[in-house]
Amino acid sequence: MTGAERVVYTDGACRGNPGPGGWAWAEPGGAWAAGSDPDTTNQRMEITATLEAAERFDGPLRIVSDSTYVVHCWRDRWWAGWERRGWRNSSKQPVANRDLWEQLVPHFRDRADLRLEWVKGHSGDEMNDLVDRLAVRAAVLGRDDAGEEPPPPDLLDEVGPDVVGRSAERPAPADPTQRDSRVPTGWRLAVVGLRSDALAGSPSGAFLVDRLAAILTAQLELHEDLVVLSGLRPGAEELGARAAGRAGVPWVAVLPYPDPTAGWPEVDAARFADLVGGATRTVVLERRRPVDVAGRRAALARRDGWLRSVVDAAVVVTDGLDEAAEDQRVRYEQALERRGLEGEVWHLELPEV
Repeated sequence: MTGAERVVYTDGACRGNPGPGGWAWAEPGGAWAAGSDPDTTNQRMEITATLEAAERFDGPLRIVSDSTYVVHCWRDRWWAGWERRGWRNSSKQPVANRDLWEQLVPHFRDRADLRLEWVKGHSGDEMNDLVDRLAVRAAVLGRDDAGEEPPPPDLLDEVGPDVVGRSAERPAPADPTQRDSRVPTGWRLAVVGLRSDALAGSPSGAFLVDRLAAILTAQLELHEDLVVLSGLRPGAEELGARAAGRAGVPWVAVLPYPDPTAGWPEVDAARFADLVGGATRTVVLERRRPVDVAGRRAALARRDGWLRSVVDAAVVVTDGLDEAAEDQRVRYEQALERRGLEGEVWHLELPEV
């Protein structure tokens, strides 16, 4: 006979990235545990918190976490691809934090009664706030603790109100998303990669729109405030906007300067205007249209940099050959890792059709 499902919340924190870190898990109204590591990262603490909870409890278990990194690994079965490729990710790079994943993945693979659920951090969820405070406390004090009953308020207050409660999965760096009024609110995702006038209307393009729409639908379940940002260049960016429309996800057209279609053939300009008309919002980054080709090319590069600096996740479409698309994948991975969003870049390779 199968027992009742337990619910356990987990969280990880880190003072600096890397730096002293802490992890915690807690049952609503019940047991809890927290631990520390003097030199670690945000993501390692998130994995450790989930691992500690999974190893503590047998039987049906639901782990609630605000880490998309951990939840996506379970939900989207990243681990299956890692094992199949000899612990390399879809970009053929060694899987980060392999030592911890190798301990956690057997729980994902072998426990049919285990499931993970994402909760938005700092959204007023009482239990998410509790494990956040416990993880931060462990990181600050470097102390391991546990109890069979909910922790008392005086224990949570030991490190002071100026420190407790600062989640570290998404640190607070000098971040343009906090200063730039043009940045849309929500979980911002960009679709980038291959640039091609031939993709739209082709069998490959139809496949990509279908696949991207499925990805966005799954992301919407994890992030109810999902919004897609698109530069609308022909190829992956345009198809990403069309996929957002199909999936019912709001999307924002991000233009480098006013009147970007000046000089285009009428049919192309009309097609672009029709596409922009489907956007929830249009952001124009610069006040004036550059007068020459070199200036417009530089403005496009600035727009690409702006997108990398403000998104929370990206899907990069490649064909395994295009160097510019591969370069974008690397740039997005580096940009998001600097903001503590490792694991939020997905690689979608165009199949042979």
